[in-house]
Amino acid sequence: MKLSLAVTFLLTAGVLCLLLSLRVAAWFLDQPNERSLHASPVPRTGGLAIVPAVALGLLMAGADRLLVVLAVALMLLSLLDDWRRLPAGWRLLGHLAAAAVFAWARFPGAGWLELVLLALAVGWMINLYNFMDGADGLAGGMTVIGFCAYAVAAAIAANASYTVASLCVASAAFAFLLFNFPPARIFMGDAGSIPLGFLAAAFGALGWRDGLWPLCFPLVVFAPFVLDASVTLLKRGLRGERVWQAHRSHYYQRLVLGGWSHRRLAISEYALMLLGSGAALLALHRSAAMQMVIVASLAVIYLSAGLTIDRRWREGRTASGGE
Repeated sequence: MKLSLAVTFLLTAGVLCLLLSLRVAAWFLDQPNERSLHASPVPRTGGLAIVPAVALGLLMAGADRLLVVLAVALMLLSLLDDWRRLPAGWRLLGHLAAAAVFAWARFPGAGWLELVLLALAVGWMINLYNFMDGADGLAGGMTVIGFCAYAVAAAIAANASYTVASLCVASAAFAFLLFNFPPARIFMGDAGSIPLGFLAAAFGALGWRDGLWPLCFPLVVFAPFVLDASVTLLKRGLRGERVWQAHRSHYYQRLVLGGWSHRRLAISEYALMLLGSGAALLALHRSAAMQMVIVASLAVIYLSAGLTIDRRWREGRTASGGE
């Protein structure tokens, strides 16, 4: 019954993606800009299919209703932004408000410093998910792999509720990915990436609270997103750039600008995501020393990949007279 529930929402989200892409495409077209990697307008209505399907699935699975309410609220805020471009400050305020409500309501025993740090961490995950939703199949694939890792870890811990809830999110994302895999016919838009970023952080934090996994588990699972967005933001800040402005400095963007196809990028990122998720699952319930070895090994891989991309980017800029 529970597996059939996940499959049902996979099909539901798939149908909604198709219908919405045809019915409301003209209202929500993603026009190419200075941050974009696509050359022609693409409907960004995927979030209108993913989030309602996830919300209904979570409610039927008996998941935390607060998560559903906050995810839908973030979808509506982001939908308004997709349609009429809200000021960045108002968007950020909405994201942090949702993160603060979640932290205060679901971690009542925490001190004020812990609550502030948790709210900031959730708010950052919300935004970095949006930052990383800039190439065909990227955010959709991360969602499928990341929430499948959550489901496996919850199943290992014999927690059926988290397992089914995670599968609902992964199933809806997979249905969307059928239309978003390169070449994409539809984007998820902010209405999809923002709520999914919130759910990724919320599931990770609640699983840690309930003893399903250590605090580092969700960070390792979503490390390709967390590291790319965080390192890029830090580097831009150190260069004195306006970090809130659109840009094409992410590692995944540099790979595409350097000649990689969206399909090659997506497949390579999936491999990296699977590696990270597999390592996170391998580290579960291991000794602290073994966990450190696994995380350190992953760090070496990510560092090597980042340095290689930086070096090739500089070489390309030099060859083209950019520096």
